[in-house]
Amino acid sequence: MANHLLRRIFQSALILLGVSFITFFLLFVLPADPVRQIAGRSATPQTVANIREQLGLDQPFVVQYGRYLIGLFQGDLGRSYLQKTDVSTLIAARLPASLLLMGAGIICELVIGLAMGLVAALWRGRVIDKTLMMTSFVTVSAPQFVVSLLLLYFFAVKLGWFPIGGYGTFSHLVLPALTLGILGSGWYARMMRSSMIEVMRADYVRTARAKGLSRARVVLRHAVPNAILPIIAMIGIDIGIFMGGIVVVEGVFGWPGIGQLAWQAIQRVDIPIIMGVTLVSACAIILGNLLADFITPFIDPRIRIR
Repeated sequence: MANHLLRRIFQSALILLGVSFITFFLLFVLPADPVRQIAGRSATPQTVANIREQLGLDQPFVVQYGRYLIGLFQGDLGRSYLQKTDVSTLIAARLPASLLLMGAGIICELVIGLAMGLVAALWRGRVIDKTLMMTSFVTVSAPQFVVSLLLLYFFAVKLGWFPIGGYGTFSHLVLPALTLGILGSGWYARMMRSSMIEVMRADYVRTARAKGLSRARVVLRHAVPNAILPIIAMIGIDIGIFMGGIVVVEGVFGWPGIGQLAWQAIQRVDIPIIMGVTLVSACAIILGNLLADFITPFIDPRIRIR
């Protein structure tokens, strides 16, 4: 266990280093100039040059990246060019909203997607199976803004059940979480269906049936715990995606998460914030996968961490 953890931590550190290098390099060669965003259109060339020198953006790539890495090792994500605030402070202020939306969105995805996949697998080849798989295809293909606006129109504008946007109460959370649940449920439904079909053919499932166990007991006790293993890995990936921010959903519902912060930074070419959000997203993906690795043995005792 200890050796596995140390190995994964070392691998994670290399991944984060690679992510930071690639992202920093892409932002370095980007045609957009953050100094122009800061100085404004009417700034003189001398003013632009002074700001560039103050921020250290006149230095070569190696020098800039080395300075960023030194700060990163000290826990410093940098300072926003435009908001004049530490990036860690800005991200920390948005983190509770992102975590809340992430948790609610994943729960909605699992409830909708696993139920669809389970029903489709148990009635494979029938009308309900084809209908659910077609529905899952539609949810996977649907643009985020379309689903967001449809839910907002029907449940907030027409019916008035939920607020149009904002953050702070459970009612504000329902529509954005449901949107994420609908959009992501198709992936879980398809994965659960294929996994359940494979598990239901296994020898231990046939043995359980031969012993006279009820269908519900065979499915819930023997099939589902094994079929759900690939789902755990998908949850780990979703954690990273959601922590990176669902920009469109957050924008439509006015949700003050990390995605909204990242979108504002991209529009303004605020490099420190873009770097900070990217690294937080990468850390979330790594932590999600680590968590999935350590939860899997508790679901399937045959799996051992070495």
